[in-house]
Amino acid sequence: MDFALSEAARDYAARTEEFLADAVYPAEPVYAAQRAELIAAGRPWDLPPVMEQLKVRARAAGLWNLFLPDSHDPAHGLNVAEYAVVAELTGRSPEIAPEAMNCAAPDTGNMEILHMFGTLEQQREWLNPLLAGEIRSAFCMTEPAVASSDARNIATSIEADGDDFVINGRKWWSTGAMDPRCRILVVMGKTDPDADTYHQQSMILVPMDTPGVTVVRSLPVFGYHDQHGHAEIVFEDVRVPAANLLGERGSGFAIAQARLGPGRIHHCMRAIGTAERALELMCDRALTRDAFGGPLARQGVIGEWIATSRIEIEQARLLVMKAAWMIDNYGAKSARKEIAAIKVVAPSMALRVVDRAIQTFGGAGVADDVPLASWWAGLRTLRIADGPDEVHIRDVARLELRERIVALGEGAGGR
Repeated sequence: MDFALSEAARDYAARTEEFLADAVYPAEPVYAAQRAELIAAGRPWDLPPVMEQLKVRARAAGLWNLFLPDSHDPAHGLNVAEYAVVAELTGRSPEIAPEAMNCAAPDTGNMEILHMFGTLEQQREWLNPLLAGEIRSAFCMTEPAVASSDARNIATSIEADGDDFVINGRKWWSTGAMDPRCRILVVMGKTDPDADTYHQQSMILVPMDTPGVTVVRSLPVFGYHDQHGHAEIVFEDVRVPAANLLGERGSGFAIAQARLGPGRIHHCMRAIGTAERALELMCDRALTRDAFGGPLARQGVIGEWIATSRIEIEQARLLVMKAAWMIDNYGAKSARKEIAAIKVVAPSMALRVVDRAIQTFGGAGVADDVPLASWWAGLRTLRIADGPDEVHIRDVARLELRERIVALGEGAGGR
């Protein structure tokens, strides 16, 4: 198992680090001030102007759409393990860096499935402007009335009517849908309720301005409202052409799995990047804040927090890199156990590191003068997004037991 990066990947990582240092970190207070002005003006979902400036700089540096290999220079496509290193770096500024490089969820996942399953017309109309960073999108899967951790429960109906489909249902946690740049919704619902449980669902493309689409509200995350928002949306007799179906009818569950697998690598590596920066902040605070006759760094408990955080970050990174390496070499299906494992390990680890940093900062840690509180809120949500911890733990156990059953059966056959 070799995690060595290609020369091209090392170059992308170096350029990303330079972009963060020269452009992103200095833009963080500017972004915060502009957001505050927009919120005060009653425009909380508008994009702070500094972000468009960062996007121009990222494109000029060749740091654009790196998550999708053949969307940039085909001679230097990054595989999953190589992109994981870049994703970790963007996680150091999770609110700004991913979008500045057009590598932010949920657009990344939506672009991937449009790339894999979209028709040429769908790609022309929606994928190309997403790749150009001209519009944004949302993914409408989770529903308030059912346990959406089991996607088979999804109740939104997508009924055929002549040359159209008619959609009725209610979705929530549709990330990105509050943003005025959001133009397209990827909606998962039931087209074939009488089919087996894994072929009842389909995905369909719904333009945001389609009659019957109503945004009810933005859902806060521990009191925070992200600029792009997390919307609750009602679909009432929403009619779209049958040509808007994404992939084959009844393939919605399979498309969802194709979308969520690699996306979990991205989430986990960004979480590791956030943990790395939180550890840096913790160390800086411990070295510069005096208490009880000396810097906090001299306190044994603080030293233990720092050492434990470093150990846990390294452990999580190695597990994520193993999962990425397996995807690159054997495919996402063969890495299913590792993907489930990292989705449990990485967010929980990052939460612990951020929590220790908050504790080191004391009262400042729970205020917004430093980004730790907002990072904690986002990471805590990640333990639920893309499947809660409990579902992934169950999957790891089932896969482990299945392997053991096969091994025992082969052993019995050999006796």
